[in-house]
Amino acid sequence: MISRRQTLGLFGAAAATALLPGARLARAAATEFRIGWQKNGVLALAKRRGALEKRLADKGITVSWSEFTSGPPLLEALGAGALDFGATGDVPPLFAQAAGGQLYYVGTYRGSAAGSAILVRKDSDIKTIEDLKGKKVAFKRGSSAHNVTVKVLRKGGLKIEDVEALDLAPPDAAAAFKNGSIDAWSIWDPYLAIAEADPDTRILTTAEGIVPSYSYFLANSEFTDANGPVIVDVIDELAKVGRSAQDKLDDTVKELSEITGVPADVTRVSLTRPGADLGGVSTITDTAAAYQQALADEFYDLGIVPKKLSTGDIIWRPKAS
Repeated sequence: MISRRQTLGLFGAAAATALLPGARLARAAATEFRIGWQKNGVLALAKRRGALEKRLADKGITVSWSEFTSGPPLLEALGAGALDFGATGDVPPLFAQAAGGQLYYVGTYRGSAAGSAILVRKDSDIKTIEDLKGKKVAFKRGSSAHNVTVKVLRKGGLKIEDVEALDLAPPDAAAAFKNGSIDAWSIWDPYLAIAEADPDTRILTTAEGIVPSYSYFLANSEFTDANGPVIVDVIDELAKVGRSAQDKLDDTVKELSEITGVPADVTRVSLTRPGADLGGVSTITDTAAAYQQALADEFYDLGIVPKKLSTGDIIWRPKAS
């Protein structure tokens, strides 16, 4: 998995490459496709199956993979040119765009809103959302869990300032939750399904009816401008992998369990939540685009994102052949 130090190393490599004579020209004839991935979803299945390697082989393009535990550092690397492609939730692209990262939205899919939740300990005195006031609530800043936390608190008549918000990556938050040093944890699958299986854990609320679960495929803009057909092929292949995975869910449960190390029964929970559909991969839809712009506006108004964003400026649509 990629640590922040390793991410900075990727930045350095990208910067060094950019300084080489003819490096920009080399992008026009890509020989490598560098993917940032997390251990879940269609990308994880595609990696296991070698689907993208097979699809791009005829183009003379090899595929390399770098694992991340959350979206923000993944998009830092992608925006800096150290990666070409990756998938995240809805919030990380906003921070990446605000930071001037070179990226495009190139694809989307929807998951189950029940796959995101705020957890508390079974014996916690937190019984309602309102009870979170003044409590230590952990989530990865700039992740989809950040959005879920904001929206859940609002439903309870609270603001983010009403809790002690702690910026913790999922592995660190899991440990803190386990040892009781935080009061609540906002998290997504498969971390949610793992924690939920612990009898000492209780779900305070899921995101169902509060915030839809949009995720996005993003690509480095320079790579995409020079290699648009590659991105088209990749999104098409991921859609095929997703449809196949949804049609053969028993096999998919086994595959993802082996990829993640999460027990099959726990993996099945995350794949069978209401609205879960691995087969919904597509290029950016008008609905997904509108959702993302509304989220950008909201996070700017709340002072979370530091500048006004036009997300439509970085939505990429394939040219008609």
